[in-house]
Amino acid sequence: MKRYCLPEELREELRKLHGELYPGDGIENAKQIVKDLHKYSKIISVGDIVTFNLLTVGLVPDISFVDDRTKRGPASDKIMKGTRHAHFKTITVENPPGTITGELLQEIGKAMESKTPVQIFVKGEEDLAALPSIAMAPISSVIIYGLPDKGAVLVRVTENKKKEIQSLLDKMKCKEN
Repeated sequence: MKRYCLPEELREELRKLHGELYPGDGIENAKQIVKDLHKYSKIISVGDIVTFNLLTVGLVPDISFVDDRTKRGPASDKIMKGTRHAHFKTITVENPPGTITGELLQEIGKAMESKTPVQIFVKGEEDLAALPSIAMAPISSVIIYGLPDKGAVLVRVTENKKKEIQSLLDKMKCKEN
């Protein structure tokens, strides 16, 4: 089963913005993002804070990724409770830091087909889930992910963006044990 591993030399490349930065943090930031959303296929949120803020302003993402952690530490009870939603179908996957497992890829694929909102709870690390989400999402979808201490990034999925991200994924070879 296909999986990806983040090599050291790609870490800097992944720190670059792959979309539009909405500086700041919190509810006002989420309101601005929602206001700027127009025709889209799917809305995908990556991260506990981003998901919490979108839900707080009344936007239920089609797919959300959470891990009950923020900035490498446990998320607050308020955030953990606030990322849950009655309409979500919740899936749990194992995904160690610095990797994108085959299981995660499979669940992203299924979530893309789902008619109901899906929350993928990641045991490990969800940060890299934005990459395959961009590569697999329908054109005109949006992926929103958090950038710690900077804000939220909105990526509009285009054919060019999909190709750009797929080329990054292709560089993420795993050294098999």
